[in-house]
Amino acid sequence: MPSTDGVEKIGQAVEDIGAYIRRQREGAEVSLRQLAKVAGISNPYLSQIERGLRKPSAEILAQIATGLRISAEALYVRAGILEPREYSPVLDAVAADPDLSERQKQVLTDIYESFRGGNAAEKAAGRSDATGPEGIGTVLEEAVDAAVDPAVDTPAQRSS
Repeated sequence: MPSTDGVEKIGQAVEDIGAYIRRQREGAEVSLRQLAKVAGISNPYLSQIERGLRKPSAEILAQIATGLRISAEALYVRAGILEPREYSPVLDAVAADPDLSERQKQVLTDIYESFRGGNAAEKAAGRSDATGPEGIGTVLEEAVDAAVDPAVDTPAQRSS
């Protein structure tokens, strides 16, 4: 008899993402109708997602995340599209800040990740001062350029 573990896991992920979206929507005090309108989807479709009857695409999840003003990454992880990353209160705070544009959030994330990567390299090289200035000027220049001119790519975009 074939195993149904994979099918059961997918079904559970669909239910989990729907319940998570509902909790986020209710916590934000947004009605189903309001979220559906902002996300550009129908009320019945959003209702089916929340009840675990439909598995939304990555594009629909991004639209829902925008409507809820939460990180699309959080929804992607919940839906099983992305692997969870190491917990970072800094990145979580940046992602949750409603006053930042998606572009600004990406630039701040790139700067933070560059600093963390530089610190790890310094530590691996046996240097005690992992906060040295090597490369910081370049990272900051790129970040400022990217923030001023959205056509300028960031280190994260180049590595994608």
